[in-house]
Amino acid sequence: MASGQARSETSGANVGDEGNGVPRGVPRGFPQYKGPSWLTEALPTTAEPWVPGGRNAQARGGSSPPVVTRLLRRAVSHRPWAWPERRVFFISDPHADAQAFVGSLVASGGVKQTGPGLDEIRLTKRGRKGTFVIGGDCLDKGPSNLTLLRSLRRLMDSGARVTLLAGNHDMRLLMGLMALEHERSPRTEHLFVRMGSKAIPLLKEVYAEYLAGKKKPLAGVPGRKGCRRRLFPGEGWFEAFPAMAREQLSDKAIERELARLRKKVANFEAACEKAGLTLRQVYAASQVLCALFLRPEGEFAWFFEAMRLAHREGSFLFVHAGLDDSTARLIEDEGVEALNRRFSEQVLEDPFGFYYGPLANTLRTKYRKVDFPLTEHGVDRVYRQGIHAVVHGHINLTAGQRLMIRRGMLHIEGDITLDRNSRRKEGLEGHGMGVTIIDPAGRVIGISNDYPHAKVFEPERYLERRRAATQKKARPS
Repeated sequence: MASGQARSETSGANVGDEGNGVPRGVPRGFPQYKGPSWLTEALPTTAEPWVPGGRNAQARGGSSPPVVTRLLRRAVSHRPWAWPERRVFFISDPHADAQAFVGSLVASGGVKQTGPGLDEIRLTKRGRKGTFVIGGDCLDKGPSNLTLLRSLRRLMDSGARVTLLAGNHDMRLLMGLMALEHERSPRTEHLFVRMGSKAIPLLKEVYAEYLAGKKKPLAGVPGRKGCRRRLFPGEGWFEAFPAMAREQLSDKAIERELARLRKKVANFEAACEKAGLTLRQVYAASQVLCALFLRPEGEFAWFFEAMRLAHREGSFLFVHAGLDDSTARLIEDEGVEALNRRFSEQVLEDPFGFYYGPLANTLRTKYRKVDFPLTEHGVDRVYRQGIHAVVHGHINLTAGQRLMIRRGMLHIEGDITLDRNSRRKEGLEGHGMGVTIIDPAGRVIGISNDYPHAKVFEPERYLERRRAATQKKARPS
């Protein structure tokens, strides 16, 4: 068998059982991997049914097939299921691991890696016809923030259709840099330190690439105390912030934020020094970051300019983390594009209102009590618009993608722990690779190098099963 070519006979135990949703043999939407053999050989070449509640679903109670069948019937009672016109490749949470990102592009079948370099990629025929949705959190944690951004730019410049979604880590960097550029205010002056230790790898990369080789890399940089005054919230911030935040945050939310900031203020400088950066070097690197990302001529000015909060293809809504009733109402009243316009405007005009409001909840919700709620009313709002499933990242998984029912709505979770630093903490080896494919033929395919088979979910199979049961009951005896 040629490397990267899917086998026509499948070894997944239930793949040949058509009643479980996958016909015999590998489904037509299965990609052909085109890249180095060491990369393609780590990816699955067989498929099996992706059964909610089954062993490959990673689902907890409440996501069983009967529950999914009832849920899908409820969704299509508003509008029929619609599939995208083009194949969609969803890759989320690469977290600054460029090798994992490029490997995931190869896993999609839409990109061929033509050489050892991470910029040596070109679109395949499938890639030219499809759409790439990058689900956010390109930054932080990993070893290669700048290389990943350049690989992403290379993909965009290749002629690919690319939609870039905002992740909470990405926006945290933007908020932190904007805080340094804007007039200091209790609403925003804490946002640089609020990035915390996860931003240190990017600061270290920037210092190494742009400053370390200079004769006087810290020329013009204030002393340690001056840098601390510019980077940290002022002495009166802990008293001033509650009064300014009370119009938007509850007392409990304010207390949580104050506790979080006390910890970060206490630990940030020590964490930088542990990574080999003085506070003066951090400040110097932050100024380079502002030039790279916020100036029109900056190498990465396109990154935040290209970002969207949400993207829709057929009945699928793509976001970084999830939904809430406020966002669902806006989608029903004005549509997804209006949601994106509001996102772009609020980020620039009211960073505080954005960061602590419902729009940013879309970036970080895990449907906890502290998150903005998604109720049955919100779910029905998006159902009426024909949105039947949320595709997102944010919750890192260790055995490939997961199907979950959250607040009465199908969620397809696609954060498969790509970056090697997170993987080390989870007990996983090397870097991750994988993609969630939305196939216009009516199937969702989850591919990950952490699961031996591709997972295939076909919603229509569940609806057919219900229709067949209804017809059987209706037959006269």
